[in-house]
Parts: sequence; C-alpha cells; structure tokens
Amino acid sequence: MEDLVIRDADVVDGTGGPSYRADVVVDGGRIVSIVQEAAAAGCQRPRATRELDAEGLVLSPGFVDMHAHSDLALLRDPDHSAKVAQGVTLEVIGQDGLSYAPVDDRTLAEVRRAITGWNGHGDDIDFTWRSVGEYLDRLDHGFDGEGIAVNAAYLIPQGTVRMLAMGWEDREPTPEELDRMRQLVADGMREGAVGMSSGLTYTPGMYARDAELTELCRVVGEHGGYYCPHHRSYGAGALQAYEDMVALTREADCPLHLAHATMNFGVNKGRGAELLSLLDDALADGADITLDTYPYTPGCTTLVAMLPSWASEGGPEAILARLEDETSAERIRHHMEVVGADGCHGVPIEWDTIEISGVTDPALAPYVGRTVQQSADERGEAPWTTARRLLLTDRLGSTILQHVGHEENVRTIMRHRVHTGGSDGILRGAKPHPRAYGTFPQYLGRYVRELGVLSLEECVAHLTSRPAARLGLADRGLVREGYRADLVLFDPATVAAGSTFEEPRALPIGIPYVLVDGRFAIEDGRRTDVLAGRAVRRAQ
Repeated sequence: MEDLVIRDADVVDGTGGPSYRADVVVDGGRIVSIVQEAAAAGCQRPRATRELDAEGLVLSPGFVDMHAHSDLALLRDPDHSAKVAQGVTLEVIGQDGLSYAPVDDRTLAEVRRAITGWNGHGDDIDFTWRSVGEYLDRLDHGFDGEGIAVNAAYLIPQGTVRMLAMGWEDREPTPEELDRMRQLVADGMREGAVGMSSGLTYTPGMYARDAELTELCRVVGEHGGYYCPHHRSYGAGALQAYEDMVALTREADCPLHLAHATMNFGVNKGRGAELLSLLDDALADGADITLDTYPYTPGCTTLVAMLPSWASEGGPEAILARLEDETSAERIRHHMEVVGADGCHGVPIEWDTIEISGVTDPALAPYVGRTVQQSADERGEAPWTTARRLLLTDRLGSTILQHVGHEENVRTIMRHRVHTGGSDGILRGAKPHPRAYGTFPQYLGRYVRELGVLSLEECVAHLTSRPAARLGLADRGLVREGYRADLVLFDPATVAAGSTFEEPRALPIGIPYVLVDGRFAIEDGRRTDVLAGRAVRRAQ
C-alpha cells in the first residue's frame, strides 16, 4: 500500500488545461499515480495507508512565490505560516540585489544594516555561512537539522556582489574588480543559485552601468540561470527601463525575468498595455522573458530607499551623516520633493502616499499606519522634517507602503502569457503589506472567482508550472506522475486572502491542506510541525 491517496479531487494540474476528477496517490514524497474517474470505473480504486476525501476541493501543484523576502524568516520562524498557509511550497529569495551571500565579515555587517527594514537585523540568527553554497546548506539544515517550512531557491544578489568586490562607491569597476564580480557570480551559480538579481534603485547595485551588468549576465546565462532585475524606474522612466533590461539581457544571451513588473505613479496610469506591447515585440523576435506581479496596487519598501542615490554612497553610516548635516539634508529634500530622486523612480515624492508600515524603534510606533503627511500635519511641521526624524531615529530601519499603483495596470499585466505570481512580501513591521500573507489566495479569490480576470486553470498555471519552468525544475509545477508531491488543496468557492491593510497578518481561508514533499504542512486548516522544505539548487 502507498502512503496517501487523495480521493475525488478536482485536479487543476498546472498545464492550463481543463480540470478533471481523479484519485492522486502519493508515496515517498512523489506523485506515484493519478487514476482519473473514467479510468477507475469498474476497477479497484487505489488504496493507501491514509485516505483523504477531497470532494469539493481543487488539487493543484503548490504555488511558487517568484519574489520573496524570506531570506532570514526561513531560518528564524519554523512555522512560517505567512507563506505555508497560502499554499506556497517554494519561494525564490535573494531578491532586489541585496541578500546575505556571498559575503565576507565586512560585507555581512553592511548588508545586515542595509536591509534591516526587509528582514530585521538578524541578531537572532547565527550567520555561519559566507558563500552561496554554505547558505543553501544552512537552509537544508534549517532548524535542528529538520529543514525549513517550504522549499527555497536563491538568486545571487548583484548589489551584494558589488559591495564585496568594491564597496559602496559610485564608479565603474576596475578590470580586476569586474573579474572578481564575474568569479563571484560564477561560483554562486556553480553552488546552486538559479540566477542573479539586481536592485537598480537600491545602493550599491544601482551604481552599476549597463555594460557591467551585461558582463555579469553573460556569466549567468553561460551557467543556465536567469537575470531578475528590479530595474531603474517604475515611474517616470519605466518603459525605457524595461526596454533597457530587454536589450541588455539579449546582448548577454541571458534569460530575463522582470521583478514585480508594475507601472506605477500618475505618469503611468493606464499604460500597462504599452509594457506588454514592448514585451510582445521582443518575444516575437526570440527573447526569453517572464515576469511576476502581486495582485495589489500599493508597493512596499524602506523609507531610506526613497533617497537619491548620491545620498547613499558610502553605505548606511554615510547616509546618516548626510541626514545629520543641515546643508546635505536640504539638498536631499530638494531632490526628493522638487527634482524627483532616482530612489523614488524620478517622480517628486508625494508624502501623502508614503505610509509607515514598520519601525525598529518601539518609541516610533505612533507613526505606523499613518502617512508621513498625516504625521507631519499632526505635529505642525513640514513632511520632510518628519521623514528625516524617522530616518535618523530609526537608523534607516523604517518600512513603508507606497500608494502609487493603478488597478487597471494590475489587471492588464496579470493576463499576459508570461506572467507569474510573486508576493514581494516583507514580513517585518507592525503593519506589513497584506500581500505578504495574501497574494496567492488573492489571485484565486478576487481575480478568478469574483472578477473573472483569469480562469481558474489559467491562474493556477501562472502560479505553478510557469515559474517552475523559469526555474528549470523538471519535476515540480505540475500534478503529474513522478513529480514532487508539493501540492495544495483549496475550496474554489471560498478561497480568499484573510489579510487586509487593517489586519495584514490574518491568514487565508479556504486552503485546508498543503503538502510539502508529500507531507502535510497544513492539515485541516492548521499548521503542523512538518519541516520538509529544502534548498532547491539549479540543475548542474
């Protein structure tokens, strides 16, 4: 007898094809047989040690979060219900050009400081690794050697690589520095990374010119990976920034995956179709492109990310010194409010769109849930005065929601044939973006059932087989015999995000079962103690 049979499930298999009724048999962490209802007529149905009645439930592959910020959460939080409860069975981390490998002691301290707002400072983590391979090994080990909540794939962070090779300087690398960056990327790819990410509105990655990025992408392409840029503008220069990334990766012969491919700010209202037209032309000409989005309009990042890039040269301590200096602080304000800082995508900042979502200093809690403009008005001061105080007092650790998106663009882009899902979820802060806890049921509940933007079968393909194909995973992303038993069962009539902007950590409803490697991580709607996730390495 096998380990588990899931009886009478409505299988949506990830191909985009019609659903079908079947018994699905799982054993040894894999799908060993699928017996469709017609084939089972008149013959003995499969038996197993455990049988699960799935009447009324959809069985699909586990969801792949193509843009996650769980780099430390996977090591800190064995429960990790933020993702497990959504049906996520694989996350892609190392995003936006900043993460924790490869590093040396100096770089590790700097990157921990730089992305405190994303992941916390990590004082509760034992940073025993330095290389990409060692970090992946640490994910395999997880908690007391038992593993992690979900599987994880890793992107080499280009900003961290640059930091390691040449610090925080805004200049072109020397030939020796460029060679070292190439070697670091090659090493990371050989050690199992699936590609490379960039954060081209974050320092120090944004200091890289296109020629430098092209050279690193050549290495990624040679090793079978893909490039995942947070590109240079999602605002005033968005379409040009997308076009630049397409041209760069085609020259480098490297596949391209566009991170959180949004069209934000007033200058881009209603222009989602222009982005898709640009991509369609490139795809028709042979380009290898995919993208991910989250099904919400606000974005989420850190307050310090809004600053102009020149203000960040030299790293966190240099930023704080400039903010302390009255002359430099006034120059920063002018760039943000009048010129349009590159950190704010070339658009003059509107303080009434910047909501504080989290702080590291508990004394600053009254700012959370309010826009900078609201807090400034309450104190009878200019919004820059409020923002500057927050940056200094919270030592650059504050996170924000940025209310600059457009619903029509969100719907237009998610329909595209190369679209995948990504939460871009920051799990820290008192009021994180609800996408961290709700992205995947939000797709299924709001955009499939309520709005009909996507069919159920099409949406599941966006969230499963498409990302698995981009990651080069030959045995994940489909309900198919021989494939890994990373599976989710949900009720299509009730599935929905529980998280809201008011209650951002509320868990989803309508997802009673989630299996990671054939083991129940969610059972009867409750998190088990199963830690079956591991690092998923690029096939060598």
